[in-house]
Amino acid sequence: MRVVFMGTPPFAVAMLNAIYQSQHELVGVITAPDRPSGRGRKLNASAVKQRAEELELPILQPQKLKDPDFLSELKAWQADVFVVVAFRMLPEVVWRMPAKGTFNLHASLLPQYRGAAPINWAIVNGERRTGLSTFFIDEKIDTGAIILQSEMEIGPNENAGSLHDRMMPLGGELVVNTLNLIESEQANAISQPSNNSIKEAPKIFKEDLKIDPNRAALEIHNLIRGMSPFPGTWANIKIPGFAGQLKILETRVSESKSTQSPGSLHREAKSLFMATKDYDLEIIELQLQGKKRLKALDFLNGQEIDKNSLIS
Repeated sequence: MRVVFMGTPPFAVAMLNAIYQSQHELVGVITAPDRPSGRGRKLNASAVKQRAEELELPILQPQKLKDPDFLSELKAWQADVFVVVAFRMLPEVVWRMPAKGTFNLHASLLPQYRGAAPINWAIVNGERRTGLSTFFIDEKIDTGAIILQSEMEIGPNENAGSLHDRMMPLGGELVVNTLNLIESEQANAISQPSNNSIKEAPKIFKEDLKIDPNRAALEIHNLIRGMSPFPGTWANIKIPGFAGQLKILETRVSESKSTQSPGSLHREAKSLFMATKDYDLEIIELQLQGKKRLKALDFLNGQEIDKNSLIS
């Protein structure tokens, strides 16, 4: 089939590569316009655009998806199907264009974790299993009929970055299998169930990243690994010689019950612990505001921890 691919971040590159290596023909790529970034505000191309240029594929970067010139160029590619991975919401005039439909790859087992950040929120909520879904796009976000799904486990200490990377090859395989089903007219899509137990995966804001030491250790641990390495959790810290913000990048739930008030810091040999609502939480890696990332032992080698040291 003739395929148009739509995507922007590095995650989507794995699916672009998989389609390129399949028997299907990539006739064009749609990605976000170049954006200024860095101190010099230099225009930078998306990861998908960079890969598409390497593959010498036609590229469109519309500001507006309803622009008549863009729609005309898109239609001229005469695609049988559009594939969407981590792009943006499409207007109906776009997703209805190809004869065999438009489908999206989503990083959850739909209908669970519809929304912008499914990988992060699945870990934050302590899920042990997740997966990927392909579905035909319809009028609402992430609600279309499911074509294929693939399950995978989440490790007890796995973070969002690791899960993201493990999903990429699996996503490429799922996208190609979906294309094969559509080509053979065997894509028997199933409507998503509707119930009150569906968990959402909304966009992440700064307040979602704030560590609350009054919560249970496992809840804090899941929040930290669910938001690591990016965008990263934060809290306020007060220690001898420093008061400000820090990021906590990696933790482990201790078997020792907390005997101090939540947020209190203490050192045991070469390890750093924070008291919580129930168990002590071992801090393995952290970063003080304006400082570099450090393993806890390196941090402790140059930092005193006293009875007033506190995270809040």
